[in-house]
Amino acid sequence: MELDVLAFAAHRDDTEITCGGILIKMKDIGYKVGAVDLTQGEKGSRGSARERAAESEAASKVMGLVHRENLNLPDARVEVSYENKLMIAGVIRRLKPKVIIAPYWEGRHPDHYNASRLATESSFLAGLKKLEIGGEPHRPFKIIYTMPFQGFNRPSFIVDITDQFERKMEAIKCYKSQFLVQDEGGIFPPWDDLYDRFHSYFHYCGTLIFKKYGEAFIVKEAMEIEDVVKMPVRSV
Repeated sequence: MELDVLAFAAHRDDTEITCGGILIKMKDIGYKVGAVDLTQGEKGSRGSARERAAESEAASKVMGLVHRENLNLPDARVEVSYENKLMIAGVIRRLKPKVIIAPYWEGRHPDHYNASRLATESSFLAGLKKLEIGGEPHRPFKIIYTMPFQGFNRPSFIVDITDQFERKMEAIKCYKSQFLVQDEGGIFPPWDDLYDRFHSYFHYCGTLIFKKYGEAFIVKEAMEIEDVVKMPVRSV
């Protein structure tokens, strides 16, 4: 299988929260989209690996993913090792994505920023002809990074997900063990409050491009504009 867009994330539900909208939108356009979760999320405060596996499968159907797999790295111990990079490079060669979506390269959780490094460095290794890991060399054309919720930076671009927002939220809601079960001292607020937070954040991103909802992304290289007369998003 060759994918157009492949999202890498440390834990099940990270993809849905950070870039579920763009995956659904790319599927709507007609592209083949998929996701790779590095861990089973077994160290999470809520739920079990088995529960999250079932929830992930349900969320994948909502988003229309044609492929999703889990690499079974230890949760809370995702390490940027050469062995892990080779494993992920093998996945990239097998799935041949044109675009990779990776987590932002800084953050509170080490698994998240290590997942970012693994996706980035493995993408380079996958293109080395003499790297003996099997499969044909392949290097994704583009790597885009999701934006952190804390310490919001200026994004490189924002994708309008107005038509996809409710399906994105439906996919997030599939993780009942994480967001719908309330316990004393939990790290997440009740679902209604959490929905309001997501609504506010993605609505804010949307207002930056004069749309109702948006997902923000950042790239490390300059963006090319061919026709300045047809640039979207007015200045005033």
